[in-house]
Amino acid sequence: VESPYKRMGDLKTYLDINEQLYSRQLYVLGTEAMRRLRGSSMLVSGMKGLGVEIAKNLVLAGVGRLTLRDPSPTCWMDLASQFFLSEKDIGQNRAKASLPHLAQLNSDVYISTYDGPLTETVLRGFQVVVLTDSTLKEQLQVGSLCHEHGVHFLVASTRGLVGQLFCDFGEKFIIHDPSEAEPLQSNIGHISQVSGSPGILTVLEENGHRFQDGDWVTFSDIEGMTELNDCGPLPIRVRDKWTLEIGDTTAFSPYLRSGAITQVKRSQTRSYVSVLVKEIMAANLQEAERARCLHQAFRALHKYQAETGHLPRPWCLEDANELVILAQGLEPLQGDNGKKVNEPLDEALVRKFAMTSTGDLSPINSVFGGMAAQEMLKAASGKFIPLDQWLYFDALECLPEDGKPPLRPEACAPRNCRYDGQIAVFGDDFQKNLGKQCYFLVGAGAIGCELLKTFAMLGLGAGQGGGITVTDMDTVELSNLSRQFLFHSWDLNKPKSEAAALAVRSMNPALSVTAHTKELGPDTEHVFGDDFFSSLDGVASALDSFQARKYVSERCIHYMKPMLESGTQGTQGSAAIFVPCLTQPYSTSSEDAETAYPVCTLRHFPSTIEHTLQVTNSEPDFLERMEGPQALDYLKTASLSFLSPPQGWQECVAWAWGRWQHCFHDSITHLLQYFPHDKVRERGVGVCVCDTHLDYILAAANLYAKTHKLPGSQDRDELRVILQELPAPAFHLHTHTPIFANDQELEQSSEKWGKGLASFVCPSLIGKAWHLPMRKASWNLRGTSLEPQLFEKDDDSNFHMDFIVAASNLRAENYGIPPADRSKSKRIVGAIIPAIATTTAVVAGLVGLELYKIVMGHRCLSSYRHSYLQLAVPHLSRWIPKAPCVQQVKPHSLPSPCREALVFSLWQPFFLSPFHLAPLLHLSLPWAFLRTRSPFLTSV
Repeated sequence: VESPYKRMGDLKTYLDINEQLYSRQLYVLGTEAMRRLRGSSMLVSGMKGLGVEIAKNLVLAGVGRLTLRDPSPTCWMDLASQFFLSEKDIGQNRAKASLPHLAQLNSDVYISTYDGPLTETVLRGFQVVVLTDSTLKEQLQVGSLCHEHGVHFLVASTRGLVGQLFCDFGEKFIIHDPSEAEPLQSNIGHISQVSGSPGILTVLEENGHRFQDGDWVTFSDIEGMTELNDCGPLPIRVRDKWTLEIGDTTAFSPYLRSGAITQVKRSQTRSYVSVLVKEIMAANLQEAERARCLHQAFRALHKYQAETGHLPRPWCLEDANELVILAQGLEPLQGDNGKKVNEPLDEALVRKFAMTSTGDLSPINSVFGGMAAQEMLKAASGKFIPLDQWLYFDALECLPEDGKPPLRPEACAPRNCRYDGQIAVFGDDFQKNLGKQCYFLVGAGAIGCELLKTFAMLGLGAGQGGGITVTDMDTVELSNLSRQFLFHSWDLNKPKSEAAALAVRSMNPALSVTAHTKELGPDTEHVFGDDFFSSLDGVASALDSFQARKYVSERCIHYMKPMLESGTQGTQGSAAIFVPCLTQPYSTSSEDAETAYPVCTLRHFPSTIEHTLQVTNSEPDFLERMEGPQALDYLKTASLSFLSPPQGWQECVAWAWGRWQHCFHDSITHLLQYFPHDKVRERGVGVCVCDTHLDYILAAANLYAKTHKLPGSQDRDELRVILQELPAPAFHLHTHTPIFANDQELEQSSEKWGKGLASFVCPSLIGKAWHLPMRKASWNLRGTSLEPQLFEKDDDSNFHMDFIVAASNLRAENYGIPPADRSKSKRIVGAIIPAIATTTAVVAGLVGLELYKIVMGHRCLSSYRHSYLQLAVPHLSRWIPKAPCVQQVKPHSLPSPCREALVFSLWQPFFLSPFHLAPLLHLSLPWAFLRTRSPFLTSV
């Protein structure tokens, strides 16, 4: 059945990549891998909760063709995790009922359904096939056919709180690009030539390089030893943090200056075997033993189903014991050395698995749906390292803690309601408790959308007295649609929180969601204040700012609320849980802080493209406040804008040419008077002879025209004619502006220059220009109207990125720094975080698992998990959080009347009355932990 939402056009149009839509994903996969995805054809068999999660991620990623297969009708058990099905779909075919919802996510993807058998002919029509909710017989048959015909094959299955994933990508699978990171690159400071010794390359970067022994590299833009520029990839050997051996250089010309060394990524070939393999790989011995036990449990479950026709009844000890017996009778598995492993079966683990295997949980499906979809993307694109070959994961620690009575079978029996799949694992009382919860979600972006979906499936806040509050100040943009699946094209420019709330209510009409468009912070504490936080049961943070996360953490600590925290960057993600008095509170590391470059490095001695982009990013303002000696130059520019505004396009071009002359010729010449040529490279002195120069003048003139509300032009031929007619800008040597070698010299002189500035410039102009940062929509001075150009990176027609790319690369040319293309420049300047839907799905699932524990009231630290994942490898690690740091003051150290020990932490501040405060003032206490209860005293 062909999708009515998509008709395939010609191949070229079909394979085109919408760079605005997939902009964040392109930073993860790259253009070549994305093109391979656009030409792929995939099959997802089984459209329960796991299948729809995989399909959703593939559609968002923009695969070419996707076929959905599931001959079974929708049942009540499906609704606990199948977010595109509802009560009205009971009895309807799952695949056909899901297709319209999936098609709305991405019109680029051709989606169809198929409900026939998976024959050899059918399978050969696909590049990648995944089976979910399948029997062992089907897995063996389909897996064998796929392996024979070179079709990449996967098995994904979840049962309750346990899941498995298997990949077979054939005998000679080529990995075109094994890593997510961009190729390493360093600027060259020197290359030695010593007879009988290898050439030693020294890098310029103060922090050194990150190359490794055996890396292959190429060279570019070297002056002198130009032979290296033309040679193919060469292997290197690391000597230390700043030097590399690059082979014999004695036959080459002597090295003069500049150049870059760039890592070359090399393809790999992997071999995979069919689903019959019995060897289970794991990171360590403990994980391997547990994985092998779960593998046997799944095999026993297949046998149990084949013999009885059904899964074990929820929390039925009799059925669970039968499954244990079946597992004990299975043939042992093979270990890493190929020998059979005769280890005792973990009967308790298999028993828990059996008693919860009927369940169908949204968080587990999110985890495996994201991982399985990422493996399918690897199969089609050759990007990243595939799984080798089995993966097992369980979150059985979500069940009631040891010492609590086990759940009763009757409490977990089906009730013909949308939560049956969850009740089968946790019982009906827990479901009622979920409905009473009041949670605050901060952020409705990619993770926020996934969490709202999870909340809807769980029924969090969907009962009497419960509810979800979500806030996000942003609006929906086109680039959001490839990973924030609650949004559609008709939501563009609408508030994210309101659009997401509306979408998630359709998944579960009982869900109570309140949307805000305010930023959470000190300025909105009148909205999100004492009454609001006191009414909450917990907070979920889905933010992309460390500063914002820190503020949320401070609120949670103050009001003693659990905090669920998560984040992603490309294929990397993390999920963490912070429980009052049980775990350490959230904290940021020094690595999380933004890099701050020295001012003098940025202005005069850049060595990387990041330096040139950062200093260039202030240029579009034209009127930005500057301090120190550079203030005169910028005030001069501002004065021309006020006192001699342009009257037409030609005058804007003349101004832009003059600006080019000033920035890339005169300033460099001036700098060379203070510092030798080996520190500054004098380039960019020609008169508009290359496209980069023309790009700069065209973009600068258009921005200047817009600033003065004049019409611009995109006609490059007209621009060339105007430049030929205009007189060349005069050379101006900036004798009044000193150059400082470092920030210390700059700081010492800034105060002197600041005091003497008024003697150089009209005081009235200083008063105007000193407050010209983009705080107002426009200004008027002596009849001249100015309109600031606020930076917008995602509008390709506004010349903002055109200007930044051209200016940055011209400055890079001045200093012999390799240039950056538009995509890389946009990512750096816009502080764009690479993102892909698969990572977001896994992270949201991991958060959902921790939410179960909070609502259930787990009080053992060992029950909780922090998580880190890197799907490119793939790798998933989980660990128990640290307990909070507790400080104690012993009784004998305390003056009268305090005779009891003081115990406090960030979660447990010690409350003091004025009566107790006075005798403690002489003690060296960490006052951040103390609070007062007196209305006359301030909290310390």
